[in-house]
Amino acid sequence: MISAHIEEITAIVKTGRVLTDESDRFSYSFDGSFGTFLPDAVIQTKSVEELAALVKLANREKIPVYPRGQSTCLSGGPLPVKGGMVFDLSVMNELLEISEEDLVAVVSPGVLTGNIHKAAEQKGLLYPPDPSSSHVSTIGGNLAENSGGPRGLKYGVTKDYVIGLEMITPEGEIIKTGGRTVKNVTGYDLTKLIVGSEGTLGIITKAVLRLLPKPPASETVMAVFDSLLDACSAISKILSSGILPSKMELMDQASIVAVEHYEPLGLPVDAGAIILIELDGHPAALKDEVNQTAALCKMVGAREIRIPQNEAEKAEIWKARKLVSPAIARIKPTKISEDATVPRSKIPQMCARLQKIREKYNVHLVVFGHAGDGNLHPNIICDKSDKEEMRRVELAVAEIFSAAIELGGTLSGEHGIGTMKAPFMEMELGAVGLDMMKRIKQAWDPNNIMNPGKIFPETGQKLELS
Repeated sequence: MISAHIEEITAIVKTGRVLTDESDRFSYSFDGSFGTFLPDAVIQTKSVEELAALVKLANREKIPVYPRGQSTCLSGGPLPVKGGMVFDLSVMNELLEISEEDLVAVVSPGVLTGNIHKAAEQKGLLYPPDPSSSHVSTIGGNLAENSGGPRGLKYGVTKDYVIGLEMITPEGEIIKTGGRTVKNVTGYDLTKLIVGSEGTLGIITKAVLRLLPKPPASETVMAVFDSLLDACSAISKILSSGILPSKMELMDQASIVAVEHYEPLGLPVDAGAIILIELDGHPAALKDEVNQTAALCKMVGAREIRIPQNEAEKAEIWKARKLVSPAIARIKPTKISEDATVPRSKIPQMCARLQKIREKYNVHLVVFGHAGDGNLHPNIICDKSDKEEMRRVELAVAEIFSAAIELGGTLSGEHGIGTMKAPFMEMELGAVGLDMMKRIKQAWDPNNIMNPGKIFPETGQKLELS
């Protein structure tokens, strides 16, 4: 029991706070997914040394440790499923340095991702990973979950921009991996191993992020289609033509209608789907790419092409995509946001499978998301108090995962595994692949104190969305 160690914990945390009141602990019992789990204590400190000392205590006494940012996670990543201590790393938000010479940002884990974007852009630079929650999510959470975003199509995800870390090991040691150089082939790439490990291998306390020169210009194209499958075919056509957009977002009819009811923007509610495309680069090259993109969309059956003529018109088009989540959340109280991802060539087949799943289980399934990289974001809108509906939803979600794997895809493109997708890990990795991951976890964290209950399925664990 942690109560026997509260005095020692309090003595370690000289510069922060130890929260043990039930009301405080309840505030740290949930995230953006499902389930409520009460921690035994919550620690807030900006001192890396104090956190390291707490981890040493936790390792000695086998107390679970749960690192946590702003808990926007959609897969259950920071949930304290075994009780123990939650470390609130959102308070570690003071370090944000931009080096124009080295083209890097050095940040502490509690810095908001959106603030990194702003700081980089002020210097004419770009930090590409742009999860939709970047205005509220911390970089530490992005690192833990290997977050993506719309720009992932052209620029990749978080792991592609992390070149150095400072972290606390499960035994309470402070180590550094990588550094400030873009090239580094010294031994195993521990930096890449830790990014995306969802807090199961240690606690990230500092990161060095690679930055890029900001492209000088961007253009937007909106293409309207009568069918979802035609829109998906257009995406494949554009990507195989040699054009690489910075963003390519899909909205199906259900999401178009939801946005128009939420905030009328003049979207075509009778359309089967629309795709929103952003191209960036040199202005002269962009003009040609915009024309090519429009022509390719028309070739596949686009009934209308809209090309905004100024920044205000561009912002209006992209506003539609940003409003999808709040718009569909109005329909029913529960939103399950999935991010199963397929190879780009399989986007049309995955769209067809999603339409069949919607009909088979009679669920309110909305398709939108980063379609250009196969990350389709099927969302199911439901009411978790309706047990019969939730049973159908759970079956539909399981079939979405199966469809993605069968098409050569993956369970998660950017949300992580956490608790929600753990039961399906063997489906993608196979028994041997999953065992190899477990061996890494066992070697790093033999006492299993770091974010236990995540990624690896427990015996008999099933998907539960209640």
